[in-house]
Amino acid sequence: MNADTNIEKAKDVIISGGLVAMPTETVYGLAADATNDESVARIFEAKGRPQFNPLIIHVSGAGMAKRYVSFSPLAEKLSAAFWPGPLTLVLPRLADSNLSLLVSAGLDTVGVRMPDHPVAQGLIKAVDRPLAAPSANRSGTISPTAADHVRQSLGDNVDMVIEGGPCAVGVESTIVKVEGDNAVLLRPGGIARDDIERVIGKPLITANVNRIEAPGMMASHYAPIAPIRLNATEQNDGEAFLGFGEIAGGDHALNLSPSGDLREAAAKLFGHLHALDRMAAAHGLKTIACAPVPMEGLGDAINDRLNRAAAPRL
Repeated sequence: MNADTNIEKAKDVIISGGLVAMPTETVYGLAADATNDESVARIFEAKGRPQFNPLIIHVSGAGMAKRYVSFSPLAEKLSAAFWPGPLTLVLPRLADSNLSLLVSAGLDTVGVRMPDHPVAQGLIKAVDRPLAAPSANRSGTISPTAADHVRQSLGDNVDMVIEGGPCAVGVESTIVKVEGDNAVLLRPGGIARDDIERVIGKPLITANVNRIEAPGMMASHYAPIAPIRLNATEQNDGEAFLGFGEIAGGDHALNLSPSGDLREAAAKLFGHLHALDRMAAAHGLKTIACAPVPMEGLGDAINDRLNRAAAPRL
């Protein structure tokens, strides 16, 4: 089946109210028609996702986005600089929007982004409506960066999985809420804080962590089955090991980037966590120890994911 046939088949699934796992540049998304209440409800059911946790809608561009959310001059500047790409803008929902209310989880804002992947773009354009598409995995578990990760996590809860190879960015989008002339960082992700601040000419404001305004803000998230030990400089007995740079383990170990490249590390993060979780289960290892990663550039997003993966389970 060629790519065009896949998109046509996936379009039919979406239009009929089904769920399609589609590749994006960040992670695989569990896509449904964002204007269909029943379809969006199926996303929450399939993922076991709390309904207070809002979804991101994926659009073909700013033109489609403006049917559903209000763009300020700052939002225009950010979308022009980073779309298509891994930036989600949280913007005021238009009063006459026909988006499912479940998408915004009771908020008066909606997260919207334009994915930088030909399959995702092809499907959005074929359906000609926005797609709600959180990560295609059970809620709280490691995000999927390959089609097999989706199948292992969701099984029969997804109607179709489009095979698109590994995700190039490998961590979810950066989420920025636009409030007038200010921009608030709700979740670090595939675009570094410094790059955004250069475009807007001012610092990003740090979000209130006690209020969930976007995906990825829950304390426990992205978690493997095995517990995580952070900032490990060596591998102890009974541990799998996630290395970075020169800090590498022995047996049952993988390295995010032996050269210390943060872009490579982000792309490999979830795939390596999936693999180490399988190693831990197969060899009776109790913990996944993780080497420290610098808090700069994409290291901000990597550390965010690791900290949430290591948080006490809900």
